[in-house]
Amino acid sequence: MAWNFVFASAAAFAVRAVPEMMAQPAPRNFVAGTADEMEMKPSPIEPSWILSGAPVARLAEHSRGQDDAAMTAIWDCTAGEFQWQFGWDETVMIMEGEVHVTAEDGTERLLRAGDVAYFAGGTSAVWRIERYVKKVAFCRKPFPKPLTMAYRLRNLVRSGGLQGIAA
Repeated sequence: MAWNFVFASAAAFAVRAVPEMMAQPAPRNFVAGTADEMEMKPSPIEPSWILSGAPVARLAEHSRGQDDAAMTAIWDCTAGEFQWQFGWDETVMIMEGEVHVTAEDGTERLLRAGDVAYFAGGTSAVWRIERYVKKVAFCRKPFPKPLTMAYRLRNLVRSGGLQGIAA
């Protein structure tokens, strides 16, 4: 009986999702351009996250994975301090300016142009920007832990154990 409900729910979801998926534009297999040509749009920081100042943030989405689980964007922000909540895994590369970052464990780091940092989805960090910062952000939705372990196990089996479980 429970399986009937699961299959019925999956079928109902598919019936609703297929027309929406079909209406989406064709995926772009190659996207290139300069960051200065991208249109920066307002991307307000959640007001409850702001600790001091009046930071103004903007975002320009560069590209999105076909599975909608990855995105690359340019983000910039003016002076202020805020507690940023990372919903996705995010790797950043600072393009201009600098930001003082304090991780949940108290680790502090000054990130400047050329620096690269990683923030795990589900974590937070305090960002303190004295003047301005601009970054490129590579974002990926984290998979649930059981799915991650199954994927790693599959890779381990495929590689014959040569690369280890983290491959």
